[in-house]
Amino acid sequence: MRHQHTYKVLPQIPVIAALLALSIYTLTRLGLTLFTGFDGTVFKGFEAVPLALWPEVFVKGFWFDLCVISVLLAPICLYEALLPNQWRGKTWHRVLRMVWFWLAIALLLFGAVAESTFWLEFSTRFNFIALDYLIYTTEVIGNIRESYPVGWILAGIGAVAAIVLLFIWSAIRRADAQGVTWLQRAALALFALVVPATLMYYGNIDQMEQPLLPALSPNVNTKNAYASELSGNGLFTIAAAQRRNELDYDKFYRTISQQQANTALADLGVKRTPLGDDLQAKPVTALHAAVTPFSSKPKNVILISVESLSASFMDSYRAEGAALGLTPELDKLAKNGMKFERLFATGTRTVRGLEALSLGTPPIPGQAIVRRPGNEHLSTMGELLKPQGFATFFFYGGYGYFDNMNAYYAANNYHVVDRTDIPKSAIGFENVWGVADEYLFDHVIRTLDDKSDKSTGGKPFFAQIMTTSNHRPYTYPANRIDIPSPGGREGAVKYTDYAIGKFIKDASKKPWFKDTLFVIVADHCASAAGKTRLPVAGYHIPAIFYAPALLKPSVFSPLVSQIDIAPTLMDVLGMKGVEQFFGQSFFSAAPAAQRAFISNYQALGYLKNNTLTVLLPKQEVESFSIAPTTMAATARAVDPLLLNEAIAYYQTASKAYKTGALKVHKTSAAK
Repeated sequence: MRHQHTYKVLPQIPVIAALLALSIYTLTRLGLTLFTGFDGTVFKGFEAVPLALWPEVFVKGFWFDLCVISVLLAPICLYEALLPNQWRGKTWHRVLRMVWFWLAIALLLFGAVAESTFWLEFSTRFNFIALDYLIYTTEVIGNIRESYPVGWILAGIGAVAAIVLLFIWSAIRRADAQGVTWLQRAALALFALVVPATLMYYGNIDQMEQPLLPALSPNVNTKNAYASELSGNGLFTIAAAQRRNELDYDKFYRTISQQQANTALADLGVKRTPLGDDLQAKPVTALHAAVTPFSSKPKNVILISVESLSASFMDSYRAEGAALGLTPELDKLAKNGMKFERLFATGTRTVRGLEALSLGTPPIPGQAIVRRPGNEHLSTMGELLKPQGFATFFFYGGYGYFDNMNAYYAANNYHVVDRTDIPKSAIGFENVWGVADEYLFDHVIRTLDDKSDKSTGGKPFFAQIMTTSNHRPYTYPANRIDIPSPGGREGAVKYTDYAIGKFIKDASKKPWFKDTLFVIVADHCASAAGKTRLPVAGYHIPAIFYAPALLKPSVFSPLVSQIDIAPTLMDVLGMKGVEQFFGQSFFSAAPAAQRAFISNYQALGYLKNNTLTVLLPKQEVESFSIAPTTMAATARAVDPLLLNEAIAYYQTASKAYKTGALKVHKTSAAK
């Protein structure tokens, strides 16, 4: 008996699949928006998205979802166009249909869960960070397994997918019974070949930032970073991140002539000059610093770059009466050392902090230099200090292949030590991300003891240490602090504080302690989320200089940047190379620069005179007045002078990397 078909205008299987995907994407967006909160409230620690912006979020979201769904539907449409109608009712095909529908639903639900966890961590849709994490599967998968009940989550996703499939199975069976006409097959093939390409051509990630319905809410500030991110689709944003891994400054950003830029930088005290080949000549013996706070020159420097340590975690940086009690050891060091009140990180990831601390350059758009090709023999601390007689080290508690750290530091005259170099017998606790900080510090002391011993030549040393414990899964050894492991972010901060305090106490028993400057600074903040693209408070990090035999307690209050630490240390050590950096010594003869650089992968911020000037792709510029105390941002007109300075810094830094002018033995001035 011939199978009877009742044809409808639209082929039903692609319609069912599209509605499923659209429903899951919309519910995900709704859940994240509800979680983020309403205007005037703080919910789960996040700021607010005004209700008046919700139409923007969901209308733009619908557009991005359509773009993604069109791509996901393409193979389904081609399959439906080619599938003979007589196969649709076969048992084997029904089983196949059931399996792939269940798998598709499960993958969509898995994406929703993944986006939710990513939002909890970063308050953004998938971006460069997610793209990078896909590369480092060992750490990332291990991190997820140690942070979440993965088995239960996957089982739950599978069960929910099965329940959804049961509800729609009768509609799928009816769709197969209806069959597909030749006209519909032609339409399906045309859709698969034309519609995704068209929508993806017109869809652009920049549309997330563009106001869509200003007439509906003329009194609402449409520049809300949360609203922009919520309007996106994770698959769309991660694809855009892959395409925009590197951004050519001259192509995408506002420019001026390089002569204008060089003049502007010279007026600001930035006069990068070539070193030639004289680094191994007799080093400078007197302090460069015009007004040094040190009683005598330190012999050694230990730079501790602390994972995700926001200034707001330390009571020393918090308002009276708002103590958290998470950093008693660091607060003691701040009280007994030089505390920097207003120092800002350049970015939101470890590699950006490492770039700033080693290379002293403003962040260039796209990926950090640490992760780029051609980053060997740059004018880093290691490349400058080793020829001048220093033993130079980079210590990391994890596997240094992550984020290209080992390759970068090894190529720039550092001796690299990561968890593979620490004896297993010396590791009392570790997780997927790295050994617990205290065991990393123990190994640092063992290594420096050997290098400072007279039998090895008694070289002075410069050591940069990158901690790992203040990172998800937030696990650490038991009985160290009063917050049991895993203690979330608060527990991890307090444990890292404990480990640093123990390290300083252990180091104080060593003969090299009295001649050593300890520098404690964060790589970036725990979160840089906010209503604006570059929330200034999300870049405020602590910094402490501690050398009790050489430096009296004090507070340094001028506004400074992470990129100023490297030239300052070269200055304090009395070594050649201060002029190699875009940053400036805190203690130079000229007044403090009183400016900072903050960025994400695309937005380049220049903070000066309580004004944040932001350079954006497509030659766009934004400007905000920044409240001195709260760091809240209010849109304002662009200041031409500050804009010129911002362009001069970022344009020249980008060109210097591109042309090789950041390398030690190449002329530094960009042509």
